Amino acid sequence: PGERAIRMANGVPAAVQSRDALARHLYHAIFGHIVEKTNRSIGFRDDALFCGVLDIFGFEFFETNTFEQLCINFTNELLQQFFNSFIFENETALYRAEGISWNELDFPNNATIVDLLQKSPNGIFQMLDEECFVIGGTSGSWHRKLVRTHENHSRFAQALTEKEVFVVYHFAGPVTYSAGAF
Repeated sequence: PGERAIRMANGVPAAVQSRDALARHLYHAIFGHIVEKTNRSIGFRDDALFCGVLDIFGFEFFETNTFEQLCINFTNELLQQFFNSFIFENETALYRAEGISWNELDFPNNATIVDLLQKSPNGIFQMLDEECFVIGGTSGSWHRKLVRTHENHSRFAQALTEKEVFVVYHFAGPVTYSAGAF
């Protein structure tokens, strides 16, 4: 690897996908470098690589939603799950422990959405990772696998009006994602 240059002719769609993949890789590498430098400058532990980012604007969706938006919305789902657990479950336990009488409330649970997105082996992200390792894997074949796997899931739907589009019914509402842009 890296001993010689490999040249191959690409059509416009393949060239665009290659460019976008390179941009994502460079972004990942630069972000990791910035996090590492930031952590060192503030005296963070050498063996840790962590940077917490909170989307203060909350849940978002656009006319065309792609991988980046799914990541943002997934993070918001995790924050919602943490909030539900921390606020509702812990407060319930605290009230019980202190003998405070109160009316228990049903609180929202978004675990099915989080599982749809991350659970192994059939979560949306897991399936995307797998498709990236398949020789000749495409957004179209990934989309078909998603639909076949999750067609009966209460939080997933195939958008029938557009090609390679799916819907995730997030805690805050449905979002349509364009698999062709992943």
